[in-house]
Amino acid sequence: LALSTERHAILVNNIQLQQVLFNLITNAVQAMANAATPERHLRISTATVEDNVEVTIEDTGCGMSQEVIARIFQPFFTTKTTGMGVGLAICRSIMERHGGTLEARSIEGKGSTFFVRIPLAPP
Repeated sequence: LALSTERHAILVNNIQLQQVLFNLITNAVQAMANAATPERHLRISTATVEDNVEVTIEDTGCGMSQEVIARIFQPFFTTKTTGMGVGLAICRSIMERHGGTLEARSIEGKGSTFFVRIPLAPP
């Protein structure tokens, strides 16, 4: 964990934000399931970036190809054999309803990083 000591107010539905973060962390853990234990690293960090609180979730899992990353937020697209393909689409829509964003970067075979950005509450 690399959590910022800065404290800022944000206007979000706590339960919905919790669901977004839970989904992203669960996906990261699952992406690392086949990696050797010493190679599994999950890093969660927070920072203030411009007028947003940014939560970064980074894993050393299997990563995704550029073709997959381009589609990962589309409804009913999944890379999992048992997945329904709605989790990331819902997460992105939740963030957008709160005026925020959800983005991802990935390197196949190296891991993925998801960026959750939430606007700061007006002063």
